[in-house]
Amino acid sequence: MQRFGSIGLGDRVDEALNRGMSLDSYITLGRSGLRVSPFTLGTMTFGEDHGWGSSEEESAKILASYLDRGGNSIDTANLYTNGHSEKLIGDFFSGRPSARDRVVVATKFFGNLHAGDPNGGGPGRKAVVHQLEDSLRRLRTDYVDLYWLHNFDPATPVEETLRALDDQVRLGKVRYIGFSDVPAWATARAATLAQWHGWSPIIALQLEHSLLERTAEGELIPMAQAMGMGVMPWSPLRGGFLSGKYTSGGVPVSGRGRVPSEADFVVIDAVNAVAADLGVAASQVALAWLRGRPGVSSVVIGARRFDQFETNLDALGVTLTDEHRAALDEVSAPALNFPAENNRLLAPNLQFAGATVDGRPSMVLPMFASGTRY
Repeated sequence: MQRFGSIGLGDRVDEALNRGMSLDSYITLGRSGLRVSPFTLGTMTFGEDHGWGSSEEESAKILASYLDRGGNSIDTANLYTNGHSEKLIGDFFSGRPSARDRVVVATKFFGNLHAGDPNGGGPGRKAVVHQLEDSLRRLRTDYVDLYWLHNFDPATPVEETLRALDDQVRLGKVRYIGFSDVPAWATARAATLAQWHGWSPIIALQLEHSLLERTAEGELIPMAQAMGMGVMPWSPLRGGFLSGKYTSGGVPVSGRGRVPSEADFVVIDAVNAVAADLGVAASQVALAWLRGRPGVSSVVIGARRFDQFETNLDALGVTLTDEHRAALDEVSAPALNFPAENNRLLAPNLQFAGATVDGRPSMVLPMFASGTRY
């Protein structure tokens, strides 16, 4: 296939692509009617304001390629490159007005872009309204499809935030609500309050999730599955650690001074080994693994350069074997706190005799086996 010619990945990738997905294999996001691509375009790198992002030309090229291949889900935030990311997206669609309503544009609020203004950011009502108006102006649109709370603020009553967001939905300026990087207990409480009051529901979570960061599997992802929320993982390559440029035999200098730990290299080397076995890029292995994880709806991907983006996007065509997936699962298994492991061990005691749990025969408590009842 011609699109792999520039990175020389060979015929085995072509075979994998024929079995894979595409960006127009749309997925319903949580318990809603909103449909998104399996890969969402993350635009945190749009703009060079922090000295390391994509130029305006490169950003437009990445966005155009994503849409041309059937992608429909774009993620940004008011804080990304000091608002420049939102502006670049708005400028792009201003020249394509008919395309705006065909895509899902999502942005986030919380970050304060107004020095000296204590209400310039955060989840309070005044801040929510002000941040949304600023984002709409930069995006050059009159509504956003998905509006994310970007962080957790224990000082602001969640009822205030939820009602302020519901008001914006009723005004037509927001279509759906999501939470990003908020603890599981706080998200569950907010979702329950929204349901009780008839406010707009929380349909999705954004959270860090990758082969090098699986702690979300302890509480956040099970909570999302139980409450009907879609999951959008961010940083699927752990800041480039899983991109293929790192090996335990030689560590390049990261642009931001970060290097993998010894524990990271155990996982990185396993990913590189699977990539070599399949004849694909390491980043594609890491993305393919994450795309197939329970609860995951759409993975947020991005890149600073167009060639990196194209390589990551082609991970949709990579299919891992059961053996490869099992090996990656084992080497990256997280140490999860209560309740995940404890509940699994206690579950057999909660079943009637003869039942099975996780495929194993259940246990019978001694007091039940003796016939004594209390």
